[in-house]
Amino acid sequence: MFANNSFTESRIQFTSKTKVFINIFIQSAVPELTELAFYYMNLVSVARVQRNPTVKTEIEMRGFSGESIPAGFFCYPISQAADITLFHGTTVPAGEDQKPMIELTNEIVRRFNNMYGETLNECQVLLPENCVCMRLPGTDGKAKMSKSLGNCIYLSETAEEMAKKVKVMYTDPEHLSVNDPGHVEGNVVFTYLDAFCTDDHFARYWPDYANLDELKAHYMRGGLGDVKCKKFLEKVLNEALEPIRASRLEWQKDIPAIYEVLRKGSEAAREVAADTLADVRRAMKINY
Repeated sequence: MFANNSFTESRIQFTSKTKVFINIFIQSAVPELTELAFYYMNLVSVARVQRNPTVKTEIEMRGFSGESIPAGFFCYPISQAADITLFHGTTVPAGEDQKPMIELTNEIVRRFNNMYGETLNECQVLLPENCVCMRLPGTDGKAKMSKSLGNCIYLSETAEEMAKKVKVMYTDPEHLSVNDPGHVEGNVVFTYLDAFCTDDHFARYWPDYANLDELKAHYMRGGLGDVKCKKFLEKVLNEALEPIRASRLEWQKDIPAIYEVLRKGSEAAREVAADTLADVRRAMKINY
C-alpha cells in the first residue's frame, strides 16, 4: 500500500480467528539468507534475470544502462527467492509487479529440487482483492512508488507531511480551470480514491456525493476543482493512517522494547534459517 521501513516479516502463525503472531526481524541480521542466495545464483542465468519485466522496469526507472548496471542489482530477484524459501514461505502478499519475482522463485525451487531432491517448496502470490491496489502509482504519476524517486507516502509521516504530498499530486494536466472537463484515468488522486475510499467516507466528509461514481461524473463533466478532490483524499488517507501513527507513537515511548522485538525476531528467524540451510547443504552434499 505505502512504502515502509525495511523490516522483513516471516512465519505468520494463525492460532485463532482473531490472533496473528508475527516474527519481525532485520534481514541483514540473518546471514543465512546471503549464503542461500549464493547457491541459487548457479541455478539462474543472467539472461533469465534480464528478461524479468520487473527488473527491466527498475533499470529504466534508475537510469541504468549497459555497463553501469550493478551486479548486485541483477542478484536482487535471486536474493528475494532466498527471502521466501529460507522460511518455507507458501503465500507471499505482494503487488502485481512482484508476480515475475514469484515466478522466478518457483523456477529456482523446481530446478533445485530436480537437481538435489525434494527440499524446497513453491509459493504463490497473494494479490489485493481491489485491482486498483495491484500497483499503486507514485504521487507524481510514475509507474509506482519508489523511495529513490521520492514519490512515496510513508506510513511514518505526520498528517502535515502527507498533506503536502497530496497537495502536489499528479492529476489531469488538461484540467486547467474548474470548469474544464476532467479525466479520471491516469489521475493519481482518483486512483487513490479508487483504492481507499468507500461510500461511508462520503457520508462523513463530503455528503454532496453519495459515492465515488457521482464524484467522478461531476469531475468529468466539469465544474469541480482538483483542490476539493485532494482535500477529500487527504481525509480518507488520514483515516487509514491515523491508527498506524498512534501505534507508532506508543512504541516510540519504549525504544528498548522495539530492539527487544527485533532481537527476538532475528533469533527466531536464524533458528528457522539454520534448519533450512542444513537441509539445503545436505541435499547438495556439502554438509561437511
